[in-house]
Amino acid sequence: MFNVVLFEPEIPPNTGNIMRLCANTGCALHLIEPMGFKLDEKRVRRAGLDYRDLSVTRQWRCYADYLKSQPATMVYAFTTKASRIYSNAAFQPTDTLLFGPETRGLPESILDSLPDEQKLRLPMMADSRSLNLSNTVAIACYEAWRQHNYNH
Repeated sequence: MFNVVLFEPEIPPNTGNIMRLCANTGCALHLIEPMGFKLDEKRVRRAGLDYRDLSVTRQWRCYADYLKSQPATMVYAFTTKASRIYSNAAFQPTDTLLFGPETRGLPESILDSLPDEQKLRLPMMADSRSLNLSNTVAIACYEAWRQHNYNH
């Protein structure tokens, strides 16, 4: 199923919510260090409930290590800086859905490494800055899964 990658996540409850989402959608969750918390923190456990044990979650020392482990994956970076709307992408089950840290988004070095068609955004009102990370991941995961009739 899809790979959800959180690049240097900062807010424990968001990651806990995303663990729960991944457990319920069959997505694998990959966490790129450094993170702004430890996975055993109470706030992560509270948001993720017992779903951490039900989700496939891996930590990576750096983004390059993750990419080496997934050579055939298509990486879609979610960013407010993209012009392509997420629902126009044709997702495949081995794809990577990449999300940046809550306070700063993905670094330019990662965005610059991808062609424009692999940079996706969620539409928002003109004066809006961004959506909550766990909401964004949920919207993206369900769209990708919907495109495959919710099959695994």
